[in-house]
Amino acid sequence: MATTIQVSENLLDTLKMRKLYNKESYEEVIWDLVEDSQEVNAETKQEIENARADIKAGRFFTHEQVKRKLNL
Repeated sequence: MATTIQVSENLLDTLKMRKLYNKESYEEVIWDLVEDSQEVNAETKQEIENARADIKAGRFFTHEQVKRKLNL
């Protein structure tokens, strides 16, 4: 069910500045803000920790290494 809300001119200006592209809806802008404030789930936290461990152990490729491997 759609609804209408009232916002101040100041908030409207802020929402306009947060648009990623001209035709992005205010609902999309608000969803992006909500998503940014939500807690990261346990699986993602574990993946982040694994990635940090890989980097610390030297298990990664630099951008230059990948470009050379792909002949770019």
